[in-house]
Amino acid sequence: MHCDGWMKWGTVQIHIGTGTAKSHNVSGSATTELFVSIPDDGSPITVGFLGLGIMGSPMALNLIKSGCDVTVWNRTKSKCDPLISMGAKYKPSPEEVTAACDVTFAMLADPECAMEVACGKHGAVSGMGPGKGYVDVSTVDGGTSKLISGHIKASGASFLEAPVSGSKKPAEDGQLIFLTAGDKSLYETVTPFLDIMGKSRFYLGEVGNGAAMKLIVNMIMGSMMATFSEGLLLSEKVGLDPNVLVEVVSKGAISAPMYALKGPSMVKSIYPTAFPLKHQQKDMRLALGLAESVSQPTPISAAANELYKECIQISSAMQCNRFGSGYN
Repeated sequence: MHCDGWMKWGTVQIHIGTGTAKSHNVSGSATTELFVSIPDDGSPITVGFLGLGIMGSPMALNLIKSGCDVTVWNRTKSKCDPLISMGAKYKPSPEEVTAACDVTFAMLADPECAMEVACGKHGAVSGMGPGKGYVDVSTVDGGTSKLISGHIKASGASFLEAPVSGSKKPAEDGQLIFLTAGDKSLYETVTPFLDIMGKSRFYLGEVGNGAAMKLIVNMIMGSMMATFSEGLLLSEKVGLDPNVLVEVVSKGAISAPMYALKGPSMVKSIYPTAFPLKHQQKDMRLALGLAESVSQPTPISAAANELYKECIQISSAMQCNRFGSGYN
């Protein structure tokens, strides 16, 4: 499938059976169909992409490879150059990207960056208006997402939060999981683009629900990785082969793709960049804040968060600057 056939949202939607169908869940109802919108004016949807870091760059590249009309922006312009060479257009500010595009995706590092890019000087909001859509795929807290949503909707545009579960490799392979919430019609419009970049998508209702789901998922992931790291180190110190531990874990009830993916490289002390440790700790902090807001005790996650904070503090000396590097 190519974006050439996905047009500005109008009044008609049809189900199509070609291409590779990917599973998704809408309000608990699963299906494997893709959607294409039949436009009122016949023109293709133009797509903006803000933020070309570890995640944003491969996500935008997959859209470009699929034939989408993509316009990009990044604080450091040089990160745009590889995508421009692949056919992307470039604009020097978020405002100019959103002004030029029908739908704009944003993948930013943290709540502060997401707010600045959306609502700051020459920010995305300034280029928004009726008929446009803004999809924030950054991992932020619910309060930040609601604040950005308010500014976007005040311009007359539509807003969807869609944080992703997955790191660099799933982003490269188009295997991300989108946890969306917000404007349902915008969700339906951008599903073809989500299906290019991901393997699954969930629509969770009101803005804030997608952010909450992502933070809970990453809180669980952070706690799992902390315990896994301690187990690998303990096995080595008592004279066991940590490679065998990885295999034993993979055969049992506690098997998890993350352990199988990261375990072998952790044993070899090889830590390719996939998800910066500072971002994992940020997500743990935000998740703990979410738990505190509803008076939910999270002692295990709180302990894991302290480990990540300590690892960040000593990262220069211990080369513990990547998530999944363990604690030794």
